[in-house]
Amino acid sequence: MAKKPDKSLKKSDRNEPADRIKKILPILKKIYPQAKTSLRFKNPLQLLIATILSAQCTDVRVNIVTRDLFKKYKSAKDWAKAEIKEIESDIKSTGFYHNKALSIKGTCGDIIRKYNGQVPDTIDELVVFRGVGRKTANVVLANAFGKQAIVCDTHVIRLSRRLGLSKTKDPVKLEFDLAQIVPKNSWTIFSDLLIFHGRNICKSRKPACQSCTIAEYCPAANNPKLW
Repeated sequence: MAKKPDKSLKKSDRNEPADRIKKILPILKKIYPQAKTSLRFKNPLQLLIATILSAQCTDVRVNIVTRDLFKKYKSAKDWAKAEIKEIESDIKSTGFYHNKALSIKGTCGDIIRKYNGQVPDTIDELVVFRGVGRKTANVVLANAFGKQAIVCDTHVIRLSRRLGLSKTKDPVKLEFDLAQIVPKNSWTIFSDLLIFHGRNICKSRKPACQSCTIAEYCPAANNPKLW
């Protein structure tokens, strides 16, 4: 059941995105204590590859594919020396396999030439790689290197708009908008929490507003026009 309105919170404060975030963070942390990336990995390279594969594909499918994939390709060198057709065959079930294969092989070649086979740990270095945008880079920075980073996937974009945190649908613009109102020490967990809440409650077509524990802070709650 949705909580009753917090009478201790002034109406004006409910309309301030930064104050709204302070209220919803502890609630979501309590509901999703396990919130973190669903992708399985053992090192930065594996997470980088898995995140590239996750484009237009579910994390469940990616984890099925990488279970054997990471046994076959253990280093950037293994990926770089493999034939494109072989990589395509190995990752075909994740979809868009031709472009993904080119991105993975090209990126691993660059990692070898420029970084001695080690994945760099700054966003400016990561986004230069083929097939690596800010979302992918932030996933790696947050989960493989333990840095604070905002991951603007489809769930984060949708929930941020519904919660009135930003009006933009552009993931890069949204990242910078959120960086201004989310405490920096909570960037990573905030992204993970919105992703979990988006998957479980605040779904695209039929958000479960009646059972949402943060509905009182959401301008779009029970208002289909704002979904």
